[in-house]
Amino acid sequence: MDSKLKTLTLLGSVAVIILVALAVLYSNGYFKKPSAPRPAPAAEQEEETEVSNADPHRKGTDLSAFLRDEDFFDKPAETSARTTDTSNHLSLITTSVEKDLRVQVVDYEGAPVTGQSFSVRLTDASASSADYRDLDQDGIIYAGGLSAGDYTVELLPVEGYKVPSAPVKVRVKDRVEYVVIEDISVLIRTEDEIEPLIEDTAVADALDDADASEIQELQPGDGRTLPGIDVSKWQGEIDWKRVAGDGVAFAIIRCGYRGSSSGALVEDPFFKVNIAGAKAAGLQVGVYFFTQAVNEAEAVEEASAAVSLVREYGLDLPIYIDTEGAGGHGRADGLDTDTRTLVCEAFCRTVTNAGYNAGVYASRNWFYNNLKTERLDKYETWLAEYRSTPLYTGYYNMWQYTSRGSVDGISGNVDLDIRYP
Repeated sequence: MDSKLKTLTLLGSVAVIILVALAVLYSNGYFKKPSAPRPAPAAEQEEETEVSNADPHRKGTDLSAFLRDEDFFDKPAETSARTTDTSNHLSLITTSVEKDLRVQVVDYEGAPVTGQSFSVRLTDASASSADYRDLDQDGIIYAGGLSAGDYTVELLPVEGYKVPSAPVKVRVKDRVEYVVIEDISVLIRTEDEIEPLIEDTAVADALDDADASEIQELQPGDGRTLPGIDVSKWQGEIDWKRVAGDGVAFAIIRCGYRGSSSGALVEDPFFKVNIAGAKAAGLQVGVYFFTQAVNEAEAVEEASAAVSLVREYGLDLPIYIDTEGAGGHGRADGLDTDTRTLVCEAFCRTVTNAGYNAGVYASRNWFYNNLKTERLDKYETWLAEYRSTPLYTGYYNMWQYTSRGSVDGISGNVDLDIRYP
């Protein structure tokens, strides 16, 4: 046998030996995955668990020990539970009635922000701009005498506040539309925010026309009429159950007024308690608002305020505009007849467009001398004339016959009325 053949024979023998060895190892499970260890007896498990709990890093049969180790994994960065502070975030509410714009600066809850001289930049479609400033720091900026059209309003930066990042797009109206201003509530103030002694100064000029025949006792209904009263803060606290028990069938309640000096819209401080009490006692209710509006736009504001105040209450009777003097020094005392009539028309049209009945309250002399009644005959007339038989020759739906009446449940004088259903 030559050397080459010997070599091939030797390599073949080695290969056979290796294959046999591999077969033996495979049959003994050398190349299989290790099976799960059999559970240790209970005693051994308890011992191993105790050891693992004592040292979770220990390698042993408790393969889940690391899950109980608070320090095994890296802790995530702590997140803050605090919410973003938005208390200094400002936004704008804009309203246009007629060639004007009212801009209200409000906080994140929608409340006016006062005590700060905010400024806004008003830019028209031609890119012409003008700045307006809140000089009295009441959170409201007014721009009048504007041309109708599209504008943008930008609240200029103020230290300590976050202003809107983009200007607000607005449209300045060309004329009054006699629709309720939905955000009017932010303009309605309480008497704590004004000086009532110089703002609430209505004067009932019907007293100047009273005579000795004035009826001062509540007149009972007779099937064709209903007896009633009208009240405001001046009557103080009222026992409405006793009022109803005395024969009163309805109440006209003052919901608010416009200030004679500042022109602020003010809620009567007793309005809510009065209307709730009257309704609970079973009386029919209506409301009135004392006007000091000097134009139609302000009359729309007053009507909007009245509607806003009564929305949560069901009314049985109209919303009246109370047009009287304010002692000769009121902001609306010098209005001419045409303007005053326009004010009453705008108020009543806005009220009726909101789904309520509307009416006008005035004395006989006021109807004769300060209003063009033929333009108001589509609305209810509430006449104040203090004598046994009115001299007023026009048609009226309700008659206030005295301001010196007396009713159980009310301390002091109260206005008495008769309604003709």
